[in-house]
Amino acid sequence: MTKKQSIIRRGPLECSKIKWLKYFSVVFFIVLYAPIINLIIFSFNDSRLNIVWRGFTIKYYVKALQNETLILSFINSLSIAFISTMISTLIGLSAAICLWKFNFRLKTYYDLSLLVPIIIPEICMGVAMLIFFNSVHWPVFTIWPLNLSEIIIAHISFSFPFVVIIIRARLGNLNKSLIEASKDLGATEWITFRYVIFPFIKPALIASSLLTFILSLDDFIITFFTSGPNNITLPVKIYSMVRFGVSPEINAASTILIMIVIISTVLIIKFLNYEKDLK
Repeated sequence: MTKKQSIIRRGPLECSKIKWLKYFSVVFFIVLYAPIINLIIFSFNDSRLNIVWRGFTIKYYVKALQNETLILSFINSLSIAFISTMISTLIGLSAAICLWKFNFRLKTYYDLSLLVPIIIPEICMGVAMLIFFNSVHWPVFTIWPLNLSEIIIAHISFSFPFVVIIIRARLGNLNKSLIEASKDLGATEWITFRYVIFPFIKPALIASSLLTFILSLDDFIITFFTSGPNNITLPVKIYSMVRFGVSPEINAASTILIMIVIISTVLIIKFLNYEKDLK
């Protein structure tokens, strides 16, 4: 058997045996993650210029945590992400169950409409939200969390479709005979949902909630168009600081945000492990 025939006969799961593909993968991941690793490393750099390594320090983390504007913007980001996640999860769960259980007129078109907030460019959605709030003369609130209402509504509009898609995909694997058996045993709709449907979709529910939390936490473009001077978020604040130069303090704030996203992503992967959940 020639070398060429050996390569042709290899299956799709045997690609790890191809050396050039291994090298390409290593180079690809280095190029992909090198900027992020460089940002994290230089957040500990003891140099204001942030160009040459001058030594290890955590003073810029301390400085970032003592920056009242950064802390306020971080609290705004967490508040917006938490509130929008809760509302998006409730709306998405209701829509997913409705689409899974019922057949109604224009259901196909409703399915397609859920993809619109996902596929359209964020810049277009940000401008659309800005025009909408201006056209309805949305009031300016000073009480928390009403002062964040514009951003929360905008984040819900683009994040709840992700909840619908993930939960509906999970419901597609539910054996409906379990629901029929529950009803035959005298269970009500609520009891069936509580003890049959909810435990089955729980991993997808948690994963979709964490996903919407991440989407809301690190969103910049839509938030930039819907935020005001008194309700900026951490990504918007970092952008305003970068315009005056990149400092280790910005790197420290960015690293904290990256760590939150990474932890949430790990949790998403954990709860999306359906096979382990079914065992």
